[in-house]
Amino acid sequence: MQFLTFAFTWLLAHARVRGERGQDLIEYAMLSGLIALAILAVSVLVFRTAIEDMVTGIGGCIDFKPGGCAPF
Repeated sequence: MQFLTFAFTWLLAHARVRGERGQDLIEYAMLSGLIALAILAVSVLVFRTAIEDMVTGIGGCIDFKPGGCAPF
């Protein structure tokens, strides 16, 4: 009976450790993803007019409007 109690306690202790394995890696990945998303949002807000001008220029070149595509 004492062996069964020891085996059950040992099994529970190792099962708990295995359930938490890799948790730190997932937390760091989620945190870095959140930071990357914040940097992307801020950069879009800062460079908004430049991005709009670039997209408008590309759109003029694709549509082949007269005078829409200026050489660089």
